[in-house]
Amino acid sequence: MTVSRAESTGLSAQGRRVGAVILGGLALFAVLWVAIAGLALVAYRESLSDAESNAVLFARVFAEDLTRDVEATAQATAQLVGALDRGVPPGGPEMRGSLAQMQQTLPWLRGVAVIDDAGLVLASTDPAEVGRRVQPDAFGAWPDAGPARLGRAVRGRGLLDAGSDTAPPGLMLLPLLHAAPGPGPRPLLVVAQINPQALANVQQARLADPAAAAAVLSFEGRLVAATAQVPHALGAMLTTFPAYTRFLPAQESGHWAGDGLRAGPQIVAFRASATQPLLVVVEIGRGAALATWRQWLGVLLGAGAVGSGLIGGLTLVARRSQVARARAQAERDQVQREVSRRERAFDLTLRSVQALIFRTDLEGRLRFVNPHWEKYTGRPGAEAIGRPLWPLVVPAQRAKARALFAADGPRGARRLQAQANDPAGHLRHFDLVVQPLWQDDRLAGFVGSAAEITDLVDAETSLKAQLDFTELLMEHSPVPMSVVDGQGRYARVNRAWEAFTGCTRAQVVGRPVGGHLTAEERREHEAHDRRLHETGEPQRYESSVQHADGSLRDVLVNKVLVPSLTGSGQGVLSVLVDVTDLRRAERATREARDAAEEASRAKSEFIANVSHELRTPLQAIIGFSELGVHRGRAHEKLASMFGDIHAAGHRMLQLVNNLLDVARIESAVGSIHLERTDLRGLVHELLRELEPLLQARSQAVDLSLPEYPLVAKVDPLRLQQVMRNVLANAMKFSSAGARIALQADYNAASEPHLVVRDRGPGIPEAEVETIFEAFAQSSRTKDGSGGTGLGLAICRTIVAAHGGRIWAENLPDGGAAFHILLPARGAAETQPMDL
Repeated sequence: MTVSRAESTGLSAQGRRVGAVILGGLALFAVLWVAIAGLALVAYRESLSDAESNAVLFARVFAEDLTRDVEATAQATAQLVGALDRGVPPGGPEMRGSLAQMQQTLPWLRGVAVIDDAGLVLASTDPAEVGRRVQPDAFGAWPDAGPARLGRAVRGRGLLDAGSDTAPPGLMLLPLLHAAPGPGPRPLLVVAQINPQALANVQQARLADPAAAAAVLSFEGRLVAATAQVPHALGAMLTTFPAYTRFLPAQESGHWAGDGLRAGPQIVAFRASATQPLLVVVEIGRGAALATWRQWLGVLLGAGAVGSGLIGGLTLVARRSQVARARAQAERDQVQREVSRRERAFDLTLRSVQALIFRTDLEGRLRFVNPHWEKYTGRPGAEAIGRPLWPLVVPAQRAKARALFAADGPRGARRLQAQANDPAGHLRHFDLVVQPLWQDDRLAGFVGSAAEITDLVDAETSLKAQLDFTELLMEHSPVPMSVVDGQGRYARVNRAWEAFTGCTRAQVVGRPVGGHLTAEERREHEAHDRRLHETGEPQRYESSVQHADGSLRDVLVNKVLVPSLTGSGQGVLSVLVDVTDLRRAERATREARDAAEEASRAKSEFIANVSHELRTPLQAIIGFSELGVHRGRAHEKLASMFGDIHAAGHRMLQLVNNLLDVARIESAVGSIHLERTDLRGLVHELLRELEPLLQARSQAVDLSLPEYPLVAKVDPLRLQQVMRNVLANAMKFSSAGARIALQADYNAASEPHLVVRDRGPGIPEAEVETIFEAFAQSSRTKDGSGGTGLGLAICRTIVAAHGGRIWAENLPDGGAAFHILLPARGAAETQPMDL
């Protein structure tokens, strides 16, 4: 009985011990898999968060790039508009050169063109478009004078097929429209043809991820450009896209996980351009975002399986040792073999980690490196064994790197942001972590890792440089600027703001806005701030602000929303432009112009009235003197007196007619009618008219005309009036028997150019310009040989009304030359113009 109880007690204790071993193994198994599940969940969330951050970052960068490209194009079109405003011919070589240079400078342009209100292409980087007609409203309503704006995105390769059914599929055109001054009731239009797909190609290259996609959409929902991964056709309307239904226009940026441009779940981010009606969408497939996590999960599950097997094996060993001590040695051998196998599996796991993993001895000499050693150094891993790690870093950091392996250093992890050169000589940045390896409270060596962070360091450096530049730009700007945070408190002011208001930043930063303003001024600015926050649109208005010197200044206030510097809500950037002097100058200019116009009107009315009153008696004098000449032919003396009266009357009538011409010109009641005319016919007709006068003075004209038609858009009668006056002056100032040269042809710019050269006394250098002023005569005609001083003034006015120029110069061998330059014009209908 005693033996039986002992055996029973032994079996019972053995059963309890076996049960405890099994329960302990199950508890360890549960803890292991709970830890694995927790790690997997954290890594899962981090993978999605990283993908979301990448999408948001790319959307912001692409939106800024898009805005910068469009604004660079707008600046270039503004230069073209400035050239047109200065009178540069749209079809001239200067404009063609400017268009070609603009297209070469801005690679995202398909072309640049200048069209008129009828859709006629006046100039273009594509010669095939010049002279062709396009739909004037193909890109939307014409813009008013002012900055360039984007038109409607249409299908097409260029102007000729823009928006037409013949436009090739898959090609979009994003026009940037800039109004320019023109001769018609509507301005000319400079059209910069942006190739949106070129922008998408740049985005594709920068994404460098086949699982990511990017697109550019207009505010109305039209797909303007997209990378190859987007399945929608360019030009498609995507108004149901979540960016329009959930965010816009309240939010100009956002991100979500769910439906996107492509099928299946996506991680999507979008951002609207800061100045243009466009938004950029970047999306990453959810499955692709979790690909790395799945690989890591496989490794983690493998490690879990190894751990589970280890726990199960140890539990089994313990159970068997309790059940049969005789088999303990055999079980230990089995466990050792299992541990060896699992060490190999662990080593394989280390080799698959995307960072340099190493182990060293107490002296810091390498004993193990994973395959990333060869990637970073360009040398096989076998060569690293026995060598220290710190000589790889740059010389300035070697002492710090060596200190990581000091035996008397901290017991925990030691970290250093190190720099090293790769095999190509490029500087790389690494996050170097070294962990002491302790065994039985003794230091046995070191283990560590080196993860490359070059891209992160470069991004941080670039961001810091940009922030420093922005701070410097704001601080040294001569324009008063301030930033208000989301709580309505001053967050920043620049020096110009302090000088303008007389308040220092120490007095206002962190305090509510408007402390230095009157109640009425605060209400005005608060109303605009509310409108800014409600609409999100920049506010621009004029106000009166008290200057630091106590004077009341007129200022132009510009306000835009910016991210708050305190991180709460949106802040407001305010820029003040002092326009007091400008407004005073405008008022003075307006008053001076009104006074000048009133004086000019009174003078013109006086000249017209006096001239009209003189014509009636002059007609009677001329008529009766002509009658006296005919009836007094029998009395020589009487006939001579009547002849003098008749000649003097004609001179007076000519003077009155010139005065009437001046009055007509200054009152802007005269007009010219342009028509295509061969100038050779006008010249021959004029010379036949002047032939009797030339013969009377024994003078001759050396005529040089081209054999081909010399065509220009002119008013024939008015142009003959100009040439008649110039030839009459040449005859008057040339001696009897002299030869006058008249030459006409196209110049290098295809502009008709007429030159009249005489052999007279020439023009004093100080009077080369003044002779074209009304009532001005050359000092060499004070002997009475000159006229009224109105002829050349009338000539300049007529030529200017044609869009041309007239000027004079002295010839080296004596005499003077008068040049008449007319603009090169295409074939068009006759049109009246102000004279």
